[in-house]
Amino acid sequence: MSARVPVTPIDAAEISTYDHVTDVLVIGYGCAGVSAALEADAGDAEVILLERQSGGGGSSALSGGEMYLGGGTAIQEACGFTDTAEDMEGFLLAALGPDADQAKVGLYSRESVAHYQWLVDHGVPFKPSLWDSPTWVPPTDDGLMWMGENAYPFNEIATPAPRGHRVTSDGFGGKVLMAVLSEAVDKTDVAVHTDTAALRLIVDGDRVVGVVARHFQETVTYRARRGVVLTTGGFADNKEMLAQHAPQLVGRGVNSDGGDDGRGIVIAQAVGAAVKHMSAGQVGISLVPGMMVRGMIVDGVGQRFINEDVYPGLVGQAALFKHNLNVWVILDEQAYEEVPVEERWGVQPHFVAETLGDLEREIGMPEGALQTTVGEYNRFAERGEDPYFHKSDRWLRPLRPPFAAIDVQRGMAPPEYGDSAGSGGAEVFTIGGVHTTVDGRVLNLDGDPIPGLFAAGRATSGLHSWGYISGTSLGDGTFFGRRAGIAASADE
Repeated sequence: MSARVPVTPIDAAEISTYDHVTDVLVIGYGCAGVSAALEADAGDAEVILLERQSGGGGSSALSGGEMYLGGGTAIQEACGFTDTAEDMEGFLLAALGPDADQAKVGLYSRESVAHYQWLVDHGVPFKPSLWDSPTWVPPTDDGLMWMGENAYPFNEIATPAPRGHRVTSDGFGGKVLMAVLSEAVDKTDVAVHTDTAALRLIVDGDRVVGVVARHFQETVTYRARRGVVLTTGGFADNKEMLAQHAPQLVGRGVNSDGGDDGRGIVIAQAVGAAVKHMSAGQVGISLVPGMMVRGMIVDGVGQRFINEDVYPGLVGQAALFKHNLNVWVILDEQAYEEVPVEERWGVQPHFVAETLGDLEREIGMPEGALQTTVGEYNRFAERGEDPYFHKSDRWLRPLRPPFAAIDVQRGMAPPEYGDSAGSGGAEVFTIGGVHTTVDGRVLNLDGDPIPGLFAAGRATSGLHSWGYISGTSLGDGTFFGRRAGIAASADE
């Protein structure tokens, strides 16, 4: 997004005729936009779905395909797990950071089983089988995985149950999710306008009534009788916005389709929208969870700083925000060999040494740093204990020579990305945005809804605060996208 492109709204009195008129105008064809369009159409509204690219999918189509769902879904029950909405809510409120949106988390948890069924009814596939070890994306097509619910401290806050529902796919599942939901759109009367980028909102008094857009070099105007729904993604691709709101994310690799420019957020701000948690971001740290959990992760002076079997995104946030990604995975030969080849993603140790003293010197750590940390770790691991960070005894055993170190900042890439290496030790995206109600109504600085304006997905501050669990982007986007579409279609 160029800073020179105006974002101030246009008065409807300046528009003599509109190129297109509809009931509900959805801007952005990712998981939130497609869900909003489907529900608005189901509410007997006329719907136009705008997309700046030449086809739908957005960043959602590039994602791993995990959906955070629980409370007793058919997949959970088929895998032998009992779950409740209360336990799901308790875990999410603890894991998604301080000031996680309690109203949204509670509603999302209570209606999760119904949302799962909505996805299935639209053809989204989930396989009733469990992947039982830490990973970013299983190398199999298993449909259920742990997201750190069984790790300390979360296992003492809520009864653990695996809630990562992975869309069945060969490789990443986001492309399958978007293909299935796009096929559902094709069966409706929703009009899809591609290669069309929203520029400015149109207002009639205090009500948002449409948008000015650009289709190639042509300016196009849209009138929305009932509501405009912004599902335009975050702002991780906008370096100026990152520098302004989330400077710790600047210079990192970006997990997006390249179009997360924040335009939807700023045009909403231009009509008075409030924003929340704009400094927050998810950090996809460049490490193999299966290696880290079998060994340890330490900072630049050789000290552990987190429980290694929590969800790896929480490790990434701690590593970036507290240690500037100057972190190392330390393991021994047995730990490395125990990770199946397909889970290693091609990662090999950067340093190997017979003694911890030699490894310290090769890395450049203070003398005695690793010797002290590994010595303490081993002393308690002999007893199956971890009094420092309470890692599960499943992963505890003394580390023995030879030892190895992996420099996280050198990066890595999953097989889905081909031969491209990770950038700077992490890929990031933003999780703050426009402040909305549970129905997707955009709030102004007084806390009142802006008439005619709705939003969902990463353009909003959704479930999260300063925390993230995989599946809460696709889950949040589809669930609150649906609610925004329903609310907009009913807004006369």
